[in-house]
Amino acid sequence: MRFLSEAHRLPLRRSCACIGLSRSAWYAPPLDWTVRDAELIAALSEAVRERPSRGFWKCSDLLRRRRPDWNPKRIYRVYKAMKLNLRRPAKRRLPKRERVPLYVPQLPDSVWSADFMSDALACGRRFRTFNVIDDFNREALHIEVDTSINSQRLIRVFERLQRERGLPQVLRTDNGPEFLGEAFVAWAKSQGMAIQYIQPGKPNQNAYIERFNRTFREEVLDQHLFARLDEVREAAWWWMLDYNEERPHDALGGMTPAERKAQAAEGSRNSLSA
Repeated sequence: MRFLSEAHRLPLRRSCACIGLSRSAWYAPPLDWTVRDAELIAALSEAVRERPSRGFWKCSDLLRRRRPDWNPKRIYRVYKAMKLNLRRPAKRRLPKRERVPLYVPQLPDSVWSADFMSDALACGRRFRTFNVIDDFNREALHIEVDTSINSQRLIRVFERLQRERGLPQVLRTDNGPEFLGEAFVAWAKSQGMAIQYIQPGKPNQNAYIERFNRTFREEVLDQHLFARLDEVREAAWWWMLDYNEERPHDALGGMTPAERKAQAAEGSRNSLSA
């Protein structure tokens, strides 16, 4: 604009016509909308924060009750500029979880703990592991490895464990979506397996599986750079054998999970014979 009027000595009217700008805008440039509508932005932000499920018309009616001079078109323009017209994910509301003290079961296969882990292959592709242990002797029961593990996959994993050794009375987990899925919850209920959810943000309430996850990460996932999922599965399988049969555990008095299970079986036989 200044170039046209100074270099080519065009009148202001013709210079504005060349670039499609009104003369009033040249003399008084418009304010930034965030400055001009600062009060409306604050009011909209407060209304959406208090009631996230409200749409535009509810917010508009509420604001116009306070400020009748705010035109609905102006409110909608600011509403769209703030990207409030886009769908906002609803915050998941979990039922209240009661704190249950962590305890060591008296018998094998009575309480299991389960959790997920995440890592990446050498190519950067993410994968997950689903880990299950027996709280009685810290035995690693299963490590499922894949790029995606949903509720239906969990059911197949527990059906396999059920055929091999039965199911526990209680399964302790966090509040992950896989454990909250209707299919998995219904299946667990039909099999008589109670799901004990820990309180959100309290991983120490599931300390046995969290300690297992740390050991698995330090001794397997952080020690090797895997190129394929089959390599992860094979490494996890051999590590589980060593973990259950060769690795002594301080929490078990220096015994391995296999030795602790054998000790419990021997004690049970002696009590029955007596």
